Amino acid sequence: MAEAAPETKPDPAARVHVAPSPHLSDTTTTTRRMMLDVLIGLAPVLVMSVVVFRWYAVAQVGLCVLACLAAEAIFTLMRGKPVPIGDYSAAVTGVILGLSLPASAPWYIAVIGSATAIGLGKVVFGGLGFNIFNPAMVGRAFVMLSFAREMGASAYQMVESQLQVLTQATPLTAAKMAAKEMAEGQSFSQEFWPLFIGNVNGSLGETSSLALLLGGIYLCVRRSASWQIPAGTVLATFVLAQAAYWMNLTPLPGIYHVIGGALLLGAFFIATDPVTSPLTAKGKFIFGLGIGAFVVLIRVFSGYPEGVMFAVLLMNAVVPLLNRWTIPRPLGGPLPEKTE
Repeated sequence: MAEAAPETKPDPAARVHVAPSPHLSDTTTTTRRMMLDVLIGLAPVLVMSVVVFRWYAVAQVGLCVLACLAAEAIFTLMRGKPVPIGDYSAAVTGVILGLSLPASAPWYIAVIGSATAIGLGKVVFGGLGFNIFNPAMVGRAFVMLSFAREMGASAYQMVESQLQVLTQATPLTAAKMAAKEMAEGQSFSQEFWPLFIGNVNGSLGETSSLALLLGGIYLCVRRSASWQIPAGTVLATFVLAQAAYWMNLTPLPGIYHVIGGALLLGAFFIATDPVTSPLTAKGKFIFGLGIGAFVVLIRVFSGYPEGVMFAVLLMNAVVPLLNRWTIPRPLGGPLPEKTE
């Protein structure tokens, strides 16, 4: 009788692991690293806001960040979950919300907006990664609709001897007011370089297109933001706004709609939120095109001089549909249909 072969134990190193794709991943791409990149990208914008608005910018942004961190801690502890402050997502929400507010907004606007951004914009959906809408824009929309007087055009016209820029109307508000005058035969002009450099009035983070471009390009190079979204947003805004200008529907040419207002802030730092934007490259580009189209539609035909906030929220709602429409073709083509 032949002896039985000795029992051998399987070599753990020889095991074959079977798992669904994707099989390649970048372990350095973490939420914390991406949020830190956003904060670094926003640094030129923060610096420019301090140069233009002085201590008003420091107080507004700082209060929003502190309020967002506090709201994140309170709401997550109420749910019995560990506090995720270390991923910097709440800090990013606070910075973006603060930069979207006027310098003269009262302190309670920052606190209420921050609590709404974290509570209604993120926590009620289950936390980061499950939210449908951009949290900062949820907070911004809530305070804008709830405190129309404090967030309206008059909020940008405060008297301050050291900050003469605050006594001026924003470029988009001035253009909206001039649209009626143009219909009566009067002219309207806006200088390019003050609008590009940032020596104009507006929300804290929307004055300097140069600072926004520097930070936005950094995000795209670092791949913390998908370039397809800002490309689609800028392209649609420029083309449609230029067409509206040729039809005398707006006093500003297309390039002024791109560098004016919060378009670049929204295109690079808000719309590129990986949680609330599409997954595929094609979907991201269509997403950006939709934002640009809504921005021009709101700016030209509505009573609001700005439309970035509403445009982002509207397209956030379309993201599940875009993901379904733009499913990539499987390698080798679709599966053959079964025949009887």
